[in-house]
Amino acid sequence: MSPRETLRLLARAFRYAAPFKGRFLGKYLLLLASIAPMLVMPWPLKILIDHVVEGRAIGAQPLPYPPFLQPIMATLVGRSPEEIVFWVVLFSLSMVFLVGAAGSGSNERDQANGYLAGGHDQATRTENEANAGFSMASGVLGLLDFRFTLRLTQAVNHHYRARLFERIQSLPMTAFNDERIGDAVFRVMYDTPAITSAVYRIILTPMASLVMSLLVVWLLRTLFGNHPILWHSALLLLGLSFVTSLPFAGALRRRSGDSRRAGATTTATLEEGLTNILAVQSLGAEHREQGRFDRDSWASFSQHRAVLALSMSIFLAGLVPSLFVASRVFFYVADLVIQGRLSAGDFLLLFSYFGMLVFSCIEVGALWIRLQEASAGLQRVFFLMDLPTERDPSGARPFPPLRHTLRMDAVDYRYPDGTLALHDITLRAEVGRITALAGPAGAGKTTLASLIPRFLTPSAGLVRFDGQDSAEASLASLRSQVAFVFQETVLFDASVEQNIRLGRPQASDAEVRRAARIAGADEFIRALPEGYRTRLGRGGGKLSVGQKQRLSIARALVRDAPILILDEPTSALDPKTEQQLVAALREASRTRLVLVIAHRLSTIRKADQILFLEAGHIVERGSHEELMARPQGAYRRFVELQILGAA
Repeated sequence: MSPRETLRLLARAFRYAAPFKGRFLGKYLLLLASIAPMLVMPWPLKILIDHVVEGRAIGAQPLPYPPFLQPIMATLVGRSPEEIVFWVVLFSLSMVFLVGAAGSGSNERDQANGYLAGGHDQATRTENEANAGFSMASGVLGLLDFRFTLRLTQAVNHHYRARLFERIQSLPMTAFNDERIGDAVFRVMYDTPAITSAVYRIILTPMASLVMSLLVVWLLRTLFGNHPILWHSALLLLGLSFVTSLPFAGALRRRSGDSRRAGATTTATLEEGLTNILAVQSLGAEHREQGRFDRDSWASFSQHRAVLALSMSIFLAGLVPSLFVASRVFFYVADLVIQGRLSAGDFLLLFSYFGMLVFSCIEVGALWIRLQEASAGLQRVFFLMDLPTERDPSGARPFPPLRHTLRMDAVDYRYPDGTLALHDITLRAEVGRITALAGPAGAGKTTLASLIPRFLTPSAGLVRFDGQDSAEASLASLRSQVAFVFQETVLFDASVEQNIRLGRPQASDAEVRRAARIAGADEFIRALPEGYRTRLGRGGGKLSVGQKQRLSIARALVRDAPILILDEPTSALDPKTEQQLVAALREASRTRLVLVIAHRLSTIRKADQILFLEAGHIVERGSHEELMARPQGAYRRFVELQILGAA
């Protein structure tokens, strides 16, 4: 990734922070309020050294006090050393209360932050970034700044995560065919905090460091006259931080990307292992899965250690030459003290300010290298953002509910790799009738059904709702007309009634219970500990396969859509429940178009028409009796094989 691409990513990140520009301004003002006390911190110690320890009279020091301090110093003229100590200590205590600082040294200053202990991996570090609260100050000001920053960080990350999740929800069904779900989870949870990391550094670091540098340079020139070696040395350190860090920028970005990918792989492995734990245990594959997780987890830690190792190398590359610059300044200032041109208090004051100037320059110099880690996370997030989503075509309009006929005219469908899945599909299905799709596995039955709600888009041909091309319909109006029961049952960790109401939250209790009775689920639901309010656990883990399937059917029925599609609805039902469901489907078809995909003869034989597919093409159509009357018919062979297998 070139520097231009990195800048493009950072600029794009700013668009997601734009809704919070007023709050970022507030953070910047709080930061400036934290900087101001830092400029005052060195003075109390200088006063103690010059006028208490050395006993100099106020006004007898080599250099005069700056104008903003002279009114305060005038009140101390003629006071005893004890009184000076009292007022200095009182001032220091007030600064501790206000900003949590009593002097210029690191041992005399405190900062507010909310970073939790984290491991050496990307996930735990970015969890801190997603909930970062920090301030350069402590005390009352630091507490205010900390709380403000914490809320801002969480608000920005929530906004960013929510937009990414919304984007994922709008991706087509095929988007994750080649992607692991765990990788998407990692991007949503652990790559998104890169936005606050980048925005904070870009907004706060240059501005705060620039303000700090200008104020310190002004103070140095005011106090110590023309000593250009001081700011020249600071600027030299700025140049050194650029020169020593820029060659490492690409390597740090690549290693950060490798670390994030390794973390995503670990998350994906964990997600797959937990989702498929029943299969793993039934096949005795626990050790293999444990070994796979061990390898992926250790690789995640190893990749992050590589990032840390490179970061330390960058630090050392800049530290060694910086020590030479700092030693030069030290000997220069020490010589001024020996000559009597500066006092011991001036020496402390000067080095405190020089340290602030150096810190500001290094922060600016290291900004680019620190943005590389953030850019790796932004790149992974924007990859998902840029995937093509399902969108309404130009001129799309809401379609009214289907009233009569669904037709497919010469429809083809090809997979993204070009493989032909359906060819020349022509059919007519009507409200008030049950249409069954039958055929061997892989014949294209589910693919055909997925064309109706436009989960998939035909490569050729038309799908018509009451004569209108469905490609002209808005997705929302199209999918609101379809209730789909998938072959793989999907339930959520919620109550029974919440699962049934998923497609129609406003459904009444009576409608929920009626749908459950039709689906043959009411009896076992009432036997649950809390009936319809019983929580089902993750994926409905408290239910049998048949019970899950019946709940899915009830969920589809309660939606009350004009098109009801059921993919293998009776595969996990006992014969009695299957008979009840078939009767229920006949009842439901009075006001709906019912499309059933099934292998079991008992499910499809009562359909008004049966479409038999082979290799993506409808080879026969008709009622059960009509198709069985064909001696060499494909459907008849299919049925005979099923009867023979049952015998």
